Amino acid sequence: QVHLVESGGGLVQAGGSLRLSCAASGRTFTTASMAWFRQVPGKVREFVARITWTAGQKYGDPVKGRFTISRDTANDTMYLQMSGLKPEDTAVYYCAAGWTRSDSSTEYPYWGQGTQVTVSS
Repeated sequence: QVHLVESGGGLVQAGGSLRLSCAASGRTFTTASMAWFRQVPGKVREFVARITWTAGQKYGDPVKGRFTISRDTANDTMYLQMSGLKPEDTAVYYCAAGWTRSDSSTEYPYWGQGTQVTVSS
C-alpha cells in the first residue's frame, strides 16, 4: 500500500515561513516526479511546484521566488520551503507523485491526505 504523508502545516502570520514535508512509503519513487498542489474550498486544485527525479524544478507563477521545492531521493521525502507567505497562500497543501512532468493534477496517481496552511494578515 502506497502512502504519502504530509506534515508541517499550521498557522503563520503574513511574511512568515513554513516548511512542509512529504514522506513516501509502500514503494519507491526514486525515478518519479513529486509535486505540491494546493486547494481552497470551491476552487480547483492548483499546481504549486514540481521536482523530477533529476532535481529539475518548476513553480507555479503565484509562488515563484518565495517557495523552494527539494527532495531527499534516498529517503523518498520531499519538502516545500515557503517564505514570504501571504494570506492568499492559505489552502490545503497536497503532495503527489507520478511518472510525469505534467503540472496537471490528473497526471499524478498518488496523493497524500493534505495539510492545512493558514496565513493570517
